[in-house]
Amino acid sequence: MTSWEKKQFFWGWLFILPTMLGLIILNIVPMFQTLYQSFFRTGDFGKGNVFIGLENYEKLIHDPEVWQSLFNTFKYAIVEVPLSIIIALVLAVFLNRKMRGRSIYRTIYFLPMVVAPAAVAMVWRWLYNSQFGLLNHMMHVKIEWISNPHIAWISIAIIGVWSAIGYNMVLFLAGLQEIPRDYYEAADIDGASGPRMFFNITIPLLSPTIFFVMVTSIIGAFQVFDLIYMVMDETNTALPKTQTIVYLFYRYSFAYNNKGYGSAIVMLLLCVIILITVFQMIGQKKWVHYN
Repeated sequence: MTSWEKKQFFWGWLFILPTMLGLIILNIVPMFQTLYQSFFRTGDFGKGNVFIGLENYEKLIHDPEVWQSLFNTFKYAIVEVPLSIIIALVLAVFLNRKMRGRSIYRTIYFLPMVVAPAAVAMVWRWLYNSQFGLLNHMMHVKIEWISNPHIAWISIAIIGVWSAIGYNMVLFLAGLQEIPRDYYEAADIDGASGPRMFFNITIPLLSPTIFFVMVTSIIGAFQVFDLIYMVMDETNTALPKTQTIVYLFYRYSFAYNNKGYGSAIVMLLLCVIILITVFQMIGQKKWVHYN
């Protein structure tokens, strides 16, 4: 290599080294440690782990609480992901036009993404309170939003939608600004209506961004924990029908100090996410347009 190429090589690796170290130390190494620990029974005070082979996985297969939690996670994702994507896309289309106060509106919609989860949980618990909550007061009803097992998971999913809209909207705005205006001008000359331009121009050209948002949203939905932990109390009767697979991992690993079984639960979640992502990668060939 020439002297210039050596400098480029050196500075390139130097700049990406912090990110690579972070990925290795915080992601890759813990992943292999979790896989390794899933074959052990945790000893007292975290020491003296006993190798038990596949017993944790055998217990997992026959544990109804695990499959109920996985089912709860699927229900949450089915509500949260489509709504957060659709609403964010519609908002991005409207806020991509020239209008007064556009920057203010963008900031307002993005604010939930930067608010501390504890503050979000506190506000929504007050809104959902069955005794003096704002929602029941405005609608003149007395609904147990987070205590009724039939609707508690929907209430949690609504918080997830509200929190994710701003982030998805920013990604869609970035994708919309990459679409040349010539397409819309030509369609307008041909007499195409707004909805027709949206479905025939915006959606196809924005499909790579939609695909990225969909993949990351599904992964994030399957990893939801903070909302359940901070909104639902352990004494809440709706918790068994609301707790996600990550919340169950937390209980076994840190509340019950059974990190071996908790690790097995996480490996199940990893397999589910990988399987769903593979299907998405296969299916995107039919509807995502990269040109």
